[in-house]
Amino acid sequence: MVDFKVEIVVLPVSDVDRAKAFYNGLGWREDVDYTGPDDFRVVHFTPPGSAASIIIGSGITEAAAGSSHGVHLVVDDIEAARADLVAHGAAPSEIFHDAGGVFHHAGTVARVPGPHPDHQSYGSFLTFSDPDGNLFTLQEVTQRRPGRISHVVYGSAAELEQALRDAAIAHGKHEAEELDGKYDENWPGWYAAHMAEAAGLEG
Repeated sequence: MVDFKVEIVVLPVSDVDRAKAFYNGLGWREDVDYTGPDDFRVVHFTPPGSAASIIIGSGITEAAAGSSHGVHLVVDDIEAARADLVAHGAAPSEIFHDAGGVFHHAGTVARVPGPHPDHQSYGSFLTFSDPDGNLFTLQEVTQRRPGRISHVVYGSAAELEQALRDAAIAHGKHEAEELDGKYDENWPGWYAAHMAEAAGLEG
């Protein structure tokens, strides 16, 4: 089996510096800003916690500026994500869910205001655009479907530290309740399994 990993999405923009300022303002990590001959330019950004990145620039796509409307960003708390976008100068839509409850329709068809009533995983959305109109959709995922996760990415050292602290507390209960207080020599394996399960990692 060959891995095919989506890692780059190219977004067409009309003004590279304006778009760069917008993505910097969101707090996305700027990885590359390369300028070559004949007005060729590549600017590479990675959203926090993402394994995939976006590229903007000049001479990198023939698509019309602002014509990308299909990029989805997954978050585990859509209300917190919306507040973060507002704090960083974006203008997100209100949170919505779809009348069908599975995935959102195109445009505003079947759009119902507010998050999914049960905060069903994959069921709540919002949108925001960059200065050219490239549209992003945020989707709240609180629990992954089986088989959807093959690796875990922590957005920061603080997130990793918190995951380890949570595992340590759970492991203490495991030793006390299931091992009668005995030392668990296989604690690294227990930690790994617990942290993978908490992150939604399958198998």
